Amino acid sequence: MSQHKKILFAGDPHGNFDAIISSVHKYKPEAVVLLGDYDLESPLEVCLKEIETLTEVWWIAGNHDFETPLKYSNLFHSAYSHRNLHLKVTEVAGLKIVGLSGVFLGRVWYPPQPPKWTGKQHYLQSECVNAQDTELSLKYKSAIWHDEFEALKMLKADILVSHEAPGSHRHGFKVIGDLAAAMGVKHIFHGHLHENYSSFIKNNIKVCGVADKAVTDLLGNTLS
Repeated sequence: MSQHKKILFAGDPHGNFDAIISSVHKYKPEAVVLLGDYDLESPLEVCLKEIETLTEVWWIAGNHDFETPLKYSNLFHSAYSHRNLHLKVTEVAGLKIVGLSGVFLGRVWYPPQPPKWTGKQHYLQSECVNAQDTELSLKYKSAIWHDEFEALKMLKADILVSHEAPGSHRHGFKVIGDLAAAMGVKHIFHGHLHENYSSFIKNNIKVCGVADKAVTDLLGNTLS
């Protein structure tokens, strides 16, 4: 197995996992990292049953994964729930990967504008009319929260995987590149925008956008 193919990165499947499954059969990676937007009508392990013994499956969530309680449950309560990379550094196939799920929401934080809330607790304490409303709605769970984002800067990693794009893309956000630089990251892989591309941002960080239903290797080569 090529060292560049020991981890594969899969763009938004939107319910179609054929490219991920065929790439795992063909390249036999140690791990595959999913970049969000699964549109799951069944639990994730059901969709990936064909490769469950062939590779490790890791993931972050996209905005679509919070659209309905079913989609949310089929991901966050799946047999792969413990493989969530969000907001932590995890060693995967010998590399340290940090994950950033979700998207920027204008009602929470939409850089470069300042955040409307310092964090989830600030929002809940300010907005809850009902004292019993202590749970975020799915929409707000899909948001990137400023305090959690800033806390990531204290960690170190080799690769950042995010659903949102950094400033390398015309619809991306400079703050994601700033985060990667603070963490000493050398590569960013993102989904969401349905484009395959490679680019470089400050600190010579390589950014690889992975299109929907596409799979790339560690060099950003499109495999499927």
